[in-house]
Amino acid sequence: MSWDRYSTDVLSDDGWRRKAPPPKVVEALRGTVVEEVQSGFVGAVVGVEGRMVKLEDRRGKVRVFPIGPGFLIDGEAVALRVPKARPTTGPLRSASGSFAVTDARARVARASRIFVEGRHDADLIEKVWGHDLRVEGVAVEYLEGVDHLEAVLQEFKPAPGRRVGVLVDHLVKGSKESRIAEAAARPWDGEVLIVGHPYIDIWQAVKPERLGMKAWPVIPKGIEWKHGICAALKWPHEDQADIAAAWQRILRRVDSYAHLEPALLGRVEQLIDFVTS
Repeated sequence: MSWDRYSTDVLSDDGWRRKAPPPKVVEALRGTVVEEVQSGFVGAVVGVEGRMVKLEDRRGKVRVFPIGPGFLIDGEAVALRVPKARPTTGPLRSASGSFAVTDARARVARASRIFVEGRHDADLIEKVWGHDLRVEGVAVEYLEGVDHLEAVLQEFKPAPGRRVGVLVDHLVKGSKESRIAEAAARPWDGEVLIVGHPYIDIWQAVKPERLGMKAWPVIPKGIEWKHGICAALKWPHEDQADIAAAWQRILRRVDSYAHLEPALLGRVEQLIDFVTS
């Protein structure tokens, strides 16, 4: 009887030759957050060009990598692939979720208008509701601040068939904005509808997950909010050009109504109904 002292050798079954399982294959869909293993770069997918994927990190830096293996999602190895074209079944939907009208030209603008506080508000409404507004013939103009609202209404002179809808930032009870809105609408007897959302700025109406955050940073009083946000996110914020660039980064992450907070969605739909009824 002989004893084989190597019978329990961990290498005896050639286990070392076994290959690691292939990584999970994931479509490089816009907004998917991945880490590129070699560089450690973490970013959200913002585009696919040929066999390359564009990633943007939370500071707005964009880098391009070859599509394929070499990425992580939540620590799990994955291989990215070019997204498949989605077949269209049933009626087409616009970015706002409404049925898209594919065979109609833009309607001549109505006399009624929607006013928003600033350019960023107008950009966001155009991106999500632009199709609906062109079909309905509703123009969106901006006030450059709610402080100008009363003067704008005096000049516009709302009337039946010439209604005005207004979207105001941070319209909460007792705020300066609420007092201005109440005083401005009073003389126009139902031909002006002023609604608002609770956010300090329209930026906050974009869901924070779209930017890889759990929540928007809280900015102390006394600090200009947009500059504070950029500073908290470590984005450039020296001048207005930096703020404009930051807004474009945010706007690029919005593809449809699903990327916006419900508190904004309902108010915009309410205004469109009001000026088109």
